[in-house]
Amino acid sequence: MVLQYTPGESLAHALDPRSKLAVQAGFVAAAFAYTTPSGLATMTVLAAGVLAVARTSPLATLREVWVVLPLLVAAPLLQGLTLSAPYFSVAEARFPALAAYRTLLVLLVAAAYVRTTPARDSRAAVQHTVPGRPGQLLGMGVAFVFRFLPVLQRDLSRIRDASRARLGDQRRLDERMRTVALVGLNRAFSRSDAFSLALRARCFSWNPTLPRLRLGRADWAALAFAAGLFGAALWPRISTVI
Repeated sequence: MVLQYTPGESLAHALDPRSKLAVQAGFVAAAFAYTTPSGLATMTVLAAGVLAVARTSPLATLREVWVVLPLLVAAPLLQGLTLSAPYFSVAEARFPALAAYRTLLVLLVAAAYVRTTPARDSRAAVQHTVPGRPGQLLGMGVAFVFRFLPVLQRDLSRIRDASRARLGDQRRLDERMRTVALVGLNRAFSRSDAFSLALRARCFSWNPTLPRLRLGRADWAALAFAAGLFGAALWPRISTVI
């Protein structure tokens, strides 16, 4: 699975989680600053580079995030619909389409981070960056999300497989969606109850012993890359002031 940590020996695996988070933040900032065809073409090349460094397959990632793909496609289609001829406006659908593609690129880069970063390292990065109890709370939430999402994803996959085995794929689309959503929510609530019980049974600590983080040479290069992305994102505003 792509949307969970997978041990490996790629360059991204060896990076400090703080530098990887900085690259992610810089990529998001640049993608929002340059939501144009030429800008997103450049961001596509950068996203492909990030995936290559993380040794993450873009096709496998798209299969993992298939749930959001219909929404990304539907948004520009609905925005472009008109009540009179020509019944579809390319100009109206242009920006929603670019925004949807921007979101897809951000998801690809985020998947590369998740695949190459253990949940404990992500928690340590957040708690080292944000001091005090707020940092502990944020770090705990990040670690829980990274551990819980793959479980829910596997549950949804099993629900769909069970539905197909019972000829559920021959039902109407709205019935299939309602069945998967209801069963998925019930499974998520039961999982969360079991998760809460497991935390109490293991005497969950607000301040556990976290892994030590240390920036290496590759991390400084990643931070420089992130700084370049932030600089590129801020340049349009700076140039207007100058």
